[in-house]
Amino acid sequence: MSVSFAPPRRRWAVAATVLALLLVTLVLNRRAPALAPPDDAASGRGILLGLAQAAERDHRLLAPAGSNAYEFYLSVLGLEPDDAATREALQRLFPAGTRVVEQSIDDGELDEAERELRLLRDFDADNYLLALLAGKLAAERQLAVRRHEARAAILRAQLARPAVQPAR
Repeated sequence: MSVSFAPPRRRWAVAATVLALLLVTLVLNRRAPALAPPDDAASGRGILLGLAQAAERDHRLLAPAGSNAYEFYLSVLGLEPDDAATREALQRLFPAGTRVVEQSIDDGELDEAERELRLLRDFDADNYLLALLAGKLAAERQLAVRRHEARAAILRAQLARPAVQPAR
């Protein structure tokens, strides 16, 4: 029986790719030292706007968590609270966002609906539609609790019955 300690070819390929990327990065950094680094706020804003627009094109308005248009636009507002274009984009997406929340509630994804509702509240906490959706979410949570309690009662009743012994 022979034992080989050589890493598989796939590991070598990954290692070679990483090494090549590092070399390219080093070469590019040495060629352009005279360039001034971009303004952090402006470059961060641009990156976030690009991510928000891509998420919007991909119909990722409120989900998945951490990679959706609403979170990216809210992050832009965190950098520049008076950004009118970003506020307009959030306002434009708001009706579609409320439909997404309602669909999450209807699908029984209550924790996800609550997270999405929080995102919309971060933009417009006083909107009456959000109050209605919060009420619907609370009602669905109550119904879910009642369904769980009913199932638990049925299981307790089944366990409480004496086991029927088969006749011999």
